[in-house]
Amino acid sequence: MPAADAFTEALARGPVYAALAALAGGFVVSLTPCVYPMVAVTVSVFGARQAKSRWEGAALSAAFVLGIVAMFVPLGVVAGLTGSIFGAVLQNRWVVVAMALLFLTLAASLFGAFELALPEGLTNRLAMIGGIGYRGAFLLGLACGLIASPCTGPVLTGILAWIAKTKSAGLGALAMGAFALGLGVPFFVVGTFAVQLPKSGRWMVHVKSLLGIVLVVVAFYFLSGVFPVLGAFARPGRLLFGAATVAIVVGLGLGAVHREFSDPIVGVKIAKGLGLVLTSGGLFALVLGLVKPAEALAWQQGNVDSARARALRESKPMIVDFTAAWCGACKELDKATFSAPPVGVELGRFVAVRVDATNDEDPNVGAALQRFGVRGLPTVVIFDSRGREALRYTDFVPPERFLESIRAVD
Repeated sequence: MPAADAFTEALARGPVYAALAALAGGFVVSLTPCVYPMVAVTVSVFGARQAKSRWEGAALSAAFVLGIVAMFVPLGVVAGLTGSIFGAVLQNRWVVVAMALLFLTLAASLFGAFELALPEGLTNRLAMIGGIGYRGAFLLGLACGLIASPCTGPVLTGILAWIAKTKSAGLGALAMGAFALGLGVPFFVVGTFAVQLPKSGRWMVHVKSLLGIVLVVVAFYFLSGVFPVLGAFARPGRLLFGAATVAIVVGLGLGAVHREFSDPIVGVKIAKGLGLVLTSGGLFALVLGLVKPAEALAWQQGNVDSARARALRESKPMIVDFTAAWCGACKELDKATFSAPPVGVELGRFVAVRVDATNDEDPNVGAALQRFGVRGLPTVVIFDSRGREALRYTDFVPPERFLESIRAVD
């Protein structure tokens, strides 16, 4: 799922939606060639296939899945705790460029340009760790996270980046726990019910292509934040959505998913590449069209001092919105809160000023961030008509709650 739409939207809507999105991501990863082929073998190693009852098989399988959870949850906690640092780092455009290049590199590996894999000897040793029993199942679950890293890595990199922006260790733990549960679903089903999974085949390569397309869209979404020209064409409307849909359909028809670069026929490789370009480009356009906010306020850009002087002179309250192109929660505030008609009407009595902190090399931006004690984005500071700070928000706020708060500011 593109970070800009499915997972980001889920994060903004609440922890339940975020957990469901992460759960789905983990399940999709379980269908890739790094994980799926080893399900039956792994279940046999920790003894679920030899269990005396279905309950024992379920308990052994649950111990294995708990091992996977124990492997991934600390990653989510660390990502949440370091969120403010991450946000500060992302104010540098070259860091964003580096992250986008990382996503594109990981996507290339999923498309088959090169293989990301642990050494075979290490993989075999990890696969046999622990032995039969509950302790062995738990330890093998821990090792499974490492064995699956070539395929989980690309997805985890994107999800962890967005968890870091929430600055919440609790949400990080919840999301990564859900991701681990999704990854463990096939193991639990096979270990508990002794079912036979469909055989491995080309369909797993197709799953990798889908994940690679998602990473390409994520990479260009990051880049559009620091290079606005990439998103200048995205004007929500029938023309954009129609053209994007045609590009996706044609790209899929050419072989963005079902064809492989490993095919010896040059024409197939070319069709695959062109299909990937059209499908990824179409999805990127749809994402930008869907997340681009409609402006409901006439924001004054940048000059906080002149805005404050005007507010004091006219005895008006003032709102200062610190935002950045890379900030997902900032875009959600624009789209869902500031653009809500009742909020726009109420903010009509405020002096509204916006500080774009995308370019951290601008000394005026740095001075404004320091002056107002901004440690992370989004930050919305509201002053009353006497110039005193009345409210401060450092995360997404639903329009109903925001409207109720600003109505109390005189």
